[in-house]
Amino acid sequence: MPRLRIAHLTSAHPRGDVRVYHKMCRTLAAAGHEVSLIVADGLGDDVMDGVRVFDVGAPAGRAARVMRAPRKIRDLATALRPDICHLHDPELLPAGLALKKAGFRVIFDSHEDVAKQIMSKHYLPRPLRRPAGVLWKEFVEDRICSQLDGVVAATPAIGERFTDVARRLAVVRNYPLLTEFPRVATRTSTGRVVCYLGAISTTRGLLELVDAVGLARGRPNLLLAGSCREPGLLEIARGRPFWSQVQEFGSLDRVGVAQLLGRAAVGMVTLHPTPNHLESLPIKMFEYMAAGLPVIASDFPVWRDIVDRFQCGLLVDPLDSASIARAIDCLLDDPATAQAMGERGRRAIETELNWESEASVLSELYTTVCR
Repeated sequence: MPRLRIAHLTSAHPRGDVRVYHKMCRTLAAAGHEVSLIVADGLGDDVMDGVRVFDVGAPAGRAARVMRAPRKIRDLATALRPDICHLHDPELLPAGLALKKAGFRVIFDSHEDVAKQIMSKHYLPRPLRRPAGVLWKEFVEDRICSQLDGVVAATPAIGERFTDVARRLAVVRNYPLLTEFPRVATRTSTGRVVCYLGAISTTRGLLELVDAVGLARGRPNLLLAGSCREPGLLEIARGRPFWSQVQEFGSLDRVGVAQLLGRAAVGMVTLHPTPNHLESLPIKMFEYMAAGLPVIASDFPVWRDIVDRFQCGLLVDPLDSASIARAIDCLLDDPATAQAMGERGRRAIETELNWESEASVLSELYTTVCR
């Protein structure tokens, strides 16, 4: 593939986002492309690992992020004159359409099924969720994406949603970077410790998980890392009887993530069965596997295929804290079985489920778009 000028655009993700920066931008820069990352975080311009970072400033609130930041990002992308503009947020779709009409090649990266995600938004009145999701899909996403040069989907299920819409479609799964988890032996603890990594919310199972560690034998500790944007949720969780068994870490950088996983014996991914979660491929599951941890996961069909195929963990009802607690007991009480599951998960990442195998799919899409 010839050397390209590629601009990745985001109004909502941090500059250090795992998929956007650590995987896509750094991989493309290492391959010799001229890569820019346009963000809206207020931290200023920078150069990181050969990637030029341009900051349009942090918006003051949700409304400004949706209304003003996309215009600033569009104008800056226009000035940079890239060969490809790669969008990472649904709110950037109107800006992407404007860039396309101005003669740029534009790709939209669908990290989530936004229509299904809207149906689970806690801040929307329940009767409005489904109509809002349908309106978004049919009158915004479909109409704009059909005019862009291509769509990247983070899961096969999201890819199916764009099959009849996108001019070109590539499924680029969010598998982990092998270089971040070089050896299973980096784990420093096999004690009664479980961990949860990622965004924290009610529908991601925080309350059931806190209750589960309280119900499990031997009072295991829960290492909790990630950010919570749901008002009042952490206050509710801290009022739970077993909160003393939880250690909070907030958001961690990539080194911190690897260190936290090295302290745990089990990785937890007990998300609720919302429409968006049922067919997702959460990066946390694969990072646990990459670190050699057995997983305890929600019993969704897509996740069951992974856990059963690789024999790398246990499946539970995510709405039943007692079920989660029994799975925790099963793995913490039988370290040999837990270790064998973790090793099988690690082998799956080494041989198949890794970012290195996905990067070529993205490169092929870029090549096709630029022909």
